[in-house]
Amino acid sequence: MDIRPIDDEYSVSGQITVEDLDQIKAMGFKSIVCHRPDDESPDQTPFSAIEARAKELGLEITHVPVGPMGVTEEAVQGMVDALDEFPRPMLGYCRSGARSTAIYQKTHHIRG
Repeated sequence: MDIRPIDDEYSVSGQITVEDLDQIKAMGFKSIVCHRPDDESPDQTPFSAIEARAKELGLEITHVPVGPMGVTEEAVQGMVDALDEFPRPMLGYCRSGARSTAIYQKTHHIRG
């Protein structure tokens, strides 16, 4: 797991596993946003498995997939909603962290 801070409120990572969630919680994260569509690759942990364990640990979590169409307006609005509603610090993840970074950057003009 390679967590990279973007700012004080938001960090990104490549694909996480259920086993990573205890460490993510211990690092102080309060919420998670998954930007990876399910079934993107056969070795990917399904969002539902990560969601179930995250909720057990008391972490807020949502799925705002960014697929082949790239960062759509709908995805940006989903990310804005997560940022407005969820506690921080927040972790965004996808395959490499690039989509999680891009979508966060696209929220700045909306959130000010």
